[in-house]
Amino acid sequence: MRRALAILAGIVTLALLWEGYKAVGDPEGTVLFGVRVLPRADDLSMPHLWTVLQRLGRPELAGGDPVWQVVLRACLFTLGITAAGFLAGTLVGLLLAMAMQRFRIVERGLLPYVILSQTVPLVALAPLVAGWGGTLMPAWATVAVIAAYLAFFPVAVGMLRGLQSPSASGAELMRSYAAGWWRTLVKLRFPAALPYLFPALRLAGAAAVVGAVVGEISTGTRGGIGRLIIEYSREATSDPAKVYTAMLGAALLGLVVAGAVSLLEVPLMRHRRHVEVVTL
Repeated sequence: MRRALAILAGIVTLALLWEGYKAVGDPEGTVLFGVRVLPRADDLSMPHLWTVLQRLGRPELAGGDPVWQVVLRACLFTLGITAAGFLAGTLVGLLLAMAMQRFRIVERGLLPYVILSQTVPLVALAPLVAGWGGTLMPAWATVAVIAAYLAFFPVAVGMLRGLQSPSASGAELMRSYAAGWWRTLVKLRFPAALPYLFPALRLAGAAAVVGAVVGEISTGTRGGIGRLIIEYSREATSDPAKVYTAMLGAALLGLVVAGAVSLLEVPLMRHRRHVEVVTL
């Protein structure tokens, strides 16, 4: 409940900042030393929030479905791709973290390349992935691979830090019980890694949404919210509120993914605390 209230307070704060800047900001933007440091506050660049909400209820085209239905269908399409990429990226990240924790030489040899992988511009990578996939994968699978590429990194780094978090005395105690690496992983290291894992999963979820949206834009995949943003952007001069409806859908999609991860965190962290109490 506290987290939901915090999210609601954040949304209200952003809305007040938006309308407040629109009320007092310069319609031509704030220019400092020849550089625009604050955006334009005119209706074309920053429509009122209630104008955006009203646009959601009007038809996308004459006689067509309301915009909110079109945005919702696009978000559901992208959500499916995001889920596939998130699951694949999480699995890859967990396997890499366990391998790096198990073998120090793997950590030394692989971790720099894991970090280096995130320096590649996604806009440049997406067409390459689409070209590599070719006819082997459908368009949505190509976008899911791009989402997984962004999602695996925070999971791998966060899980590795968590698996290495138990004290030396705890690991020594497991060795005194003749516990092997797998049992030590399950009984000691994995429960200790949960506080590190869930923040990483939230970052991975947000990264998967970004990867899916950018992947749809870069590969031209139709049906998702990324492609919808491009299509609506062509009408920015005549219907600026329409562009923000697609952006609003993408933002809500990120909140849904983060909320799903938070719901998964509650039972697992509760189980972890129960195990700790029983152990003590």
